Amino acid sequence: MSKRILVTGGAGFLGSHLCDRLVAQGDEVVCLDNLFTSQKLNIEHLLQKPNFHFVLHDVTEPFKFEVDEIYNLACPAAPGHYQYNPIKTMKTSVLGTMHALGLGRRLNARVLQASTSEVYGDPDVHPQVESYRGNVNPIGPRSCYDEGKRAAETLMFDYRRVHKMRIKVVRIFNTYGPRMHPFDGRVVSNFIRQAVAGEPLTIYGDGKQSRSFCYVDDLIDGLVGAMNTSDDFTGPVNIGNPVEFTIRQLAEHVVRLVGGAAKIEVARPLPQDDPKQRCPDISFARSVLKWEPKVPLEVGLKRTIDWFRSVDMSQFKAPTPNY
Repeated sequence: MSKRILVTGGAGFLGSHLCDRLVAQGDEVVCLDNLFTSQKLNIEHLLQKPNFHFVLHDVTEPFKFEVDEIYNLACPAAPGHYQYNPIKTMKTSVLGTMHALGLGRRLNARVLQASTSEVYGDPDVHPQVESYRGNVNPIGPRSCYDEGKRAAETLMFDYRRVHKMRIKVVRIFNTYGPRMHPFDGRVVSNFIRQAVAGEPLTIYGDGKQSRSFCYVDDLIDGLVGAMNTSDDFTGPVNIGNPVEFTIRQLAEHVVRLVGGAAKIEVARPLPQDDPKQRCPDISFARSVLKWEPKVPLEVGLKRTIDWFRSVDMSQFKAPTPNY
């Protein structure tokens, strides 16, 4: 039976792919977004669908809809974007989650919170397990996002304890794929945009810091799987790819796949509090959700590079000056 589903941040990179999946399976989707760091281009192909509705709205202000489920994805996720207006970032995480939970409580709707691996900070446990409480600097330039997402998780579980809410918390690790904003400042989009343009690839630090990269289709499988589990399952659960690469290895992959004259640039200083390692332990997702990523990095990068080559870069502008 089809459901009516609200997706906050639905015009963003992850949100638009989630809307695609839900619309394709026959659900009625309300996509809520203020288009600060997202692009209406991401959902343009859905606007004529009878079961898709776009609403321009900022989640820091209350919202009311009649829905069965709520995916709360709204929040700038790239460091340059969330640091541009850190107070607004914190408000988006906290007030946006409160408004989603308030609506969910009124409707007895399931609410899924898109949390992040950033709740682990610069981890001293590797790989990161859900029971690890993190190593976060609460007063650094990244803390508006890190602590905002941690506070959002607190709200989710307090609403469950106090109001018996039906909640799901998913901690998303580095994800990439088509529709990444070319100017979001994240490592995959930076490298591909630079390589396609024939520019040097910019590495921060010595390039030995590690990340794990999950292709967007796999990530959406995890989100939908988490939402559709029984009410006993709340998370938090890590959703990401446990195969680890250094940043320099990623740059070498991109240069090889793009071809041409692209080269790797001399390293720039590593930003403050940038994690040295980031890799999920997905044992919980494997056992409870029966989920694990399927798309290898090589395949996912080729698809992403093809998308970057297919779009008109003049249609994209950096949402903030510090991308």
